[in-house]
Amino acid sequence: MPLLARMLPAPLTMAVRRGAVAQLGAVLADSRVATSGRVAVAVGPGQGDHIEGLIAPTLDEAEVFRVADGTVDAAVSLGADLRKGAYEVVVGVGGGKTIDATKYAASLAGIPMVAVATNLSHDGICSPTASLVYEGGKGTFGVPMPLAILVDLDFVHSAPRSLVRAGVGDVVSNLSAIDDWQLSNVERGEPIDGLACSMARTAAEALIGRSDSIDSDAFLTVLAESLILSGMSMVIAGSSRPASGGDHEILHAVDQLFPGTSNHGELAGIGAAFCFFLRDDTARVRQVTDCLRRHELPVVPSDIGLSTEQFAEAIALAPATRPGRYTILEHLRMQESEIRDRVEDYVRAFGR
Repeated sequence: MPLLARMLPAPLTMAVRRGAVAQLGAVLADSRVATSGRVAVAVGPGQGDHIEGLIAPTLDEAEVFRVADGTVDAAVSLGADLRKGAYEVVVGVGGGKTIDATKYAASLAGIPMVAVATNLSHDGICSPTASLVYEGGKGTFGVPMPLAILVDLDFVHSAPRSLVRAGVGDVVSNLSAIDDWQLSNVERGEPIDGLACSMARTAAEALIGRSDSIDSDAFLTVLAESLILSGMSMVIAGSSRPASGGDHEILHAVDQLFPGTSNHGELAGIGAAFCFFLRDDTARVRQVTDCLRRHELPVVPSDIGLSTEQFAEAIALAPATRPGRYTILEHLRMQESEIRDRVEDYVRAFGR
């Protein structure tokens, strides 16, 4: 085996296909994943009965747990159940909230986790983090990456289209995050990982110019692979740096100031476009906004129900959401009046 293959913390199995949930038993038959057959399965509240029915024929001895939501409390409760049962592995089947809660629960129980994604809203499928809601807001927690990853295209096709499109915004924002990391390297001497950058950039470039849509299995396969590759780039980097820059600072600020405004990937896409606008990177901002529009994603604040003033307020708060991270926002150190002017310029340039 080549040295690089031994070094990369890649999942043992990765598959993007139709019927993946029903074929889960074959994955768990791999002795590298499970040997004793003591398996727990965590499913979300929405399609729990349907998923349980699909996996029952091949996982007749598995115990199924319902994950109420994407909160710390739900993850801690599942973690306690996993510890009591002495399970060898837990399988999280569902969307981002279910997978994140299961990743955190698995880390608490000290067992590996297999992720089976039923939508493609963000790169958390494979990332070494779990985004969970707690009493004080929303936090990101470090966790081991999944041992194996499956994406079921049948479920993805039936998922809300807005959630599937959102994954495009999250992947494309990698390009802005990489530019921020390189800026920090030049201005602050922050070490940069070339392999992590290459993986994150490859994920975004594979997607940004495609002319097909989420109706196509081919497009969804590339989107799934890009999200997984983006997650792996964060594992390589040891942080979210290759996939989270000023773009994600903006989305976290919007979440804090105006909770429920939009989903993660949609906000990441707008944040990336605005950050490229701040860099005066005309070619890239046009490429990003064209991609967002092609996939019916929001481009300007009004597309997500925010006024120019509200978006400017979020931009002003954004650097405080990730203390110590240096991005184009920290570099420009804009005053409130300048922020409002730049937001108005952006809306004039790229509003419909």
